[in-house]
This record gives sequence, C-alpha cells and structure tokens, in this order.
Amino acid sequence: MSLPRNPVILIPARMASERLPGKPLADIHGDPMIVHVWRRAMEADVGPVVVAAAEAEIVEAIEQAGGSAVLTKPDHPSGSDRIFEALETTDAAGQYDAVINLQGDLPTLDPGLVRTVLAPLAEPAVDIATLVCEITDEAERDNPNVVKPAVSFDGDSSIGRALYFSRACIPSGAGPHYHHIGIYAYRRAALAAFVALQPGVLERREKLEQLRALEAGMRIDAARVDTVPLGVDTPADLERARQILKSGQ
Repeated sequence: MSLPRNPVILIPARMASERLPGKPLADIHGDPMIVHVWRRAMEADVGPVVVAAAEAEIVEAIEQAGGSAVLTKPDHPSGSDRIFEALETTDAAGQYDAVINLQGDLPTLDPGLVRTVLAPLAEPAVDIATLVCEITDEAERDNPNVVKPAVSFDGDSSIGRALYFSRACIPSGAGPHYHHIGIYAYRRAALAAFVALQPGVLERREKLEQLRALEAGMRIDAARVDTVPLGVDTPADLERARQILKSGQ
C-alpha cells in the first residue's frame, strides 16, 4: 500500500455567505481570511495549493500574497463542483492523482490535519478520505449542526471505514461518538465520478453531500484526529479566529 504520489490542494471560496457575507476577504490582522487558509495549506507541504474562486477579488487577494488561484463559474452548487472545474482548468493533462478539498474558512487550521487526511488513501480500495474527532462536549451529540459519522474502527487503528453520516446522534449504544471534520481527499477518478452523480435520497434528506458517495457505493474512510479546527461561519467565529491567531503571533 502507498499514498498517492502527486496530490494537489484545492480551496473553494466564494463571497456569498448567509451568516458572514464576503468572508473570504474578512480581515484577520491585515490579511484576508482566505490568505491565512492558503498559508496553512502551503505549510502542510504535501503538494501545490490552488484557490478555486467564484469571484475575481478572491483571485486578486491570493495572487497579491504570492499564491495561485483560478476563477471558476460563480454558480456551482457545491465546493466539490468548484474544485473539479479548477482541477480540469489547471491540470487537464491529469498530473495530479489525488485532490484535497480544503474549506476556505479554516484560518487557524493545523497543517498536520491536511497531511493526515491523505493517510486513508494508502488503502487502494478507498475512494475518498476524511477526518473525525471524538466528541467530548455532550452538547455536540444532539446538535444538528455537528455531523456525526458512524465509523468502523478496527481495534486501536486510527483509520476506519465510514458507514454513514447523520445530523442525528449515531450509532446507538455504549461507545464514543465522533465529530466529522469536512476536509476530504479524493482520488482523482473518484472526484470526477462524484461530481457526475445526481444528489441521492439520503443526501437530500440529511442535507449531507458525502451521502451521495456512499449511496453510489463509493468507499469513504476516516482518520481519527485529536482536534476540530475552527470553522468561521459567523462574526463571533471571526473574532475568535482573530484572537487565536493574535495569541499565536
């Protein structure tokens, strides 16, 4: 078993956000948030990093910081569709064999998580890899905004097969529950197959895109990590990110 040899990190970003409009360009200590995320991805040092932007101002911000960005169609239904367009635009020859989909609202991200999400792809049967963290805050178990995966971990292994994802608390019975972290690594062919699929019944019911892959018979494995990165969705999250990054300076 071996990891993909030539991965690329793609970061989808768009200005539209119901709770925090324009958040990719939200200022954090003099730099746009998307630039902080790009820097974290670069620090992971697993491959090139490209921002897949819905608007020209995001491209400009990344290029001014010395990074690479590509302008995509503004009306993609999901980040997965956006990064696939960017992949086809920047690598039509198929040089990259794996794609990490890194959300553009994780400015305090530990770069180690980006490296870890590739680990499940060492198993050739795995199509998509992702991350989970054990829930320690009881309130998260019944919070529908915290997605819970049912993952089959074998003994002490830190990598297991994801069988389902839900906004409900699953599975029942004694044992840990996990918080899904929305960072994905796709085999290139798996990403192409995924974006060609129509939304499934369970995806529409749970409003969880990853269920489309499971319904279609694709295999998702998850690596267990110790921390959940802060996702910036609200002004309060943005202020918390500012404080975290200020203390780290």
